[in-house]
Amino acid sequence: MVCGGFACSKNCLCALNLLYTLVSLLLIGIAAWGIGFGLISSFRVVGVAIAVGIFLFFIALVGLIGAVKHHQVLLFFYMIILLLVFIVQFSVSCACLALNKEQQSQLLEVGWNNTNSARTDIERNLNCCGFRFFDPNETCSSDCFRSHQCQPCAPIIEEYSGMVLRFVGGIGLFFSFTEILGVWLTYRYRNQKDPRANPSAFL
Repeated sequence: MVCGGFACSKNCLCALNLLYTLVSLLLIGIAAWGIGFGLISSFRVVGVAIAVGIFLFFIALVGLIGAVKHHQVLLFFYMIILLLVFIVQFSVSCACLALNKEQQSQLLEVGWNNTNSARTDIERNLNCCGFRFFDPNETCSSDCFRSHQCQPCAPIIEEYSGMVLRFVGGIGLFFSFTEILGVWLTYRYRNQKDPRANPSAFL
């Protein structure tokens, strides 16, 4: 059977959702590994990562069940949710790739001022204190604070922020195109007839 047939559409959709399932489990596993080894102490960051992983897992599960059973209602909701996720992810990915140095610096400073637990993780892992300036009168969890010879964290973070944003934006852009591919595959698959099914059956 040619690749435009019913079986090929079904297999491609199943493979795509299996990929999403693996990515979701990987995301949950990385978050659990980070908090298990003490790399991340912020439960908010871990909670967001795990929530995104669970959300992606359920989307993939809906798509997988819909593809296996050729269930019109599940496939319809899967297609709509995937389209909404594509719009959000594509917008965020483009924003990550479009940020200049000044915007990155402002965004990092806002994040620094609003996340105490993440600030502690950064100071401990990068061995720095303060964002723009080192103040020996403030508390700091880095090792260099004992000798009061710490450098501020902003230059260290900004050195890697551009690379991280490009990486995150590129990965997000790649997966956003797989999502629009999934929307197209689902739309085509919903309109195809199962050659082995009852011609009068809809669901």
